[in-house]
Amino acid sequence: MSGTVTMYSTTWCGYCRRLKSQLDREGITYNEINIEQDPESAAFVERANDGNQTVPTVLVVPSGGGTSVTMTNPSLAQVKQALAS
Repeated sequence: MSGTVTMYSTTWCGYCRRLKSQLDREGITYNEINIEQDPESAAFVERANDGNQTVPTVLVVPSGGGTSVTMTNPSLAQVKQALAS
């Protein structure tokens, strides 16, 4: 599994903390962007979620030419599957 994982989150999001701990446990590296501190990222999250700032929103770009995937509140299994694509 390789590729880039970007997690859009907030400091208060319990779902974000849960997914981060799962990714850490599995050794999956990710870039975390706090949408409260980055208006451009907040706008990306809104576009991905019908105008809502729903987090975690995760962007996975697989290496090897696969199609990038944006997911809202994904499970660890969904992130792993997107990385394997």
